[in-house]
Amino acid sequence: MNTDTDRTAKKIAVLTGAGISTSAGIPDFRGPDGVWTKHPDQMQVYDLDAFLTDKRARERSWRWQKESPVWKAKPGVAHLALARLEQAGLLSLLATQNFDALHEKAGNSPDLIVNLHGTIGTSHCMKCGAGYDTAVIMERLDQESDPHCKRALPYEGNMPCGGIIKTDVVYFGEALPDGAMEKSLDLATKADELWVIGSTLEVFPAASIVPAAAQAGVPVTIMNMGHTQYDGLAQRLIHEPIQEALPRLVDETITQAAGGSGS
Repeated sequence: MNTDTDRTAKKIAVLTGAGISTSAGIPDFRGPDGVWTKHPDQMQVYDLDAFLTDKRARERSWRWQKESPVWKAKPGVAHLALARLEQAGLLSLLATQNFDALHEKAGNSPDLIVNLHGTIGTSHCMKCGAGYDTAVIMERLDQESDPHCKRALPYEGNMPCGGIIKTDVVYFGEALPDGAMEKSLDLATKADELWVIGSTLEVFPAASIVPAAAQAGVPVTIMNMGHTQYDGLAQRLIHEPIQEALPRLVDETITQAAGGSGS
């Protein structure tokens, strides 16, 4: 629970990648054993042009997403640790390259989360923009394999919109969500620390958050089992299993903050 001491508490910005979710049962996509590395044809599931023009491609995309570990997964101990960091009033940004919605499920505030590559948790109509809870669509997928918008349009005699519905995951061929990078860069460069958790830092523009923060004088921690191109910019490198190292780091940080506040 936030306290009055939060006004002077450390502000920690966090960038997460696939590594934080592998311990929750979600395989990464681009690593040596990644889904797309082993099965490059499955990348077509997130091809925007195919999705918009081919009914069978849409049906395959929806079915793949429903059966994917991304949809079925639950938050792991690492996700829950970041929820504790927020509860302690120490988290100022949670930018994620993942679209699994596990930070939301773990209890982090949507106000702090920036889904750089979108989220599977919500969906929208490509025609009228109406929002949908993806869980509701998944529940009816056996009856409606190619979901279309049923929103009544007053300017068309209350006829159903009929537009194509897609998840809010950023598909290949789509731009990042409006303002996502701008918000992430702004808050990361104003933070007291930047933690990078489980990202290879190979995918741009998300990876550019690290050099921007470093240039602004923000101390960087990189927690990843492998090396990244920006390890040289980090004040602290942690090459340990994230499900063990992150909860420990969060607990240590909360303890230090509590001691510093005199509580």
